[in-house]
Amino acid sequence: MSRISLAVLTVSFYVLTSMNVLAAGNISVSKTIGIDAPAAVVWDKVKDFNALNIWHPAVAKTDILAGENNKVGAVRLLTLNDGGTIEEDLTAWDDTGMTFSYIIVESVLPVSDYEATLTVEATSNTSTKVTWSASFNAGKGADDQTARDTISGIFDAGFENLVQILSN
Repeated sequence: MSRISLAVLTVSFYVLTSMNVLAAGNISVSKTIGIDAPAAVVWDKVKDFNALNIWHPAVAKTDILAGENNKVGAVRLLTLNDGGTIEEDLTAWDDTGMTFSYIIVESVLPVSDYEATLTVEATSNTSTKVTWSASFNAGKGADDQTARDTISGIFDAGFENLVQILSN
């Protein structure tokens, strides 16, 4: 391979990598919580893409609009307690690895280019670490701090309720 070809390939790689970073959003939020329950029990509670309303207190209803639940390509509509809606697409699903990823397609939230992953990991036979992370941009009319605080609050509320549910 000539030096010129190698240089073009290297520059192309960096441009594509930069584009992927920008597409994913320049703001990141990641929350991790320890839960005193076996990982299988925690995963059983959070893995159902069509049941966020079961453990997140802000979600009144979850409906699958397209595709098959818990399969890549499934589209869910979250109806919030205040009537707002969020449409999300499932982009990755790994039942064995206890993780899934999704994007927001349309939302009342002050974010755009939102991509998130939720992962459940055993830390012992009776305790679990759950990580929920997202990258996004501030939505139209919102600043970075408002977007960051909104997503952080959503993660915190979900985790607090999940711990409460699993400790009963």
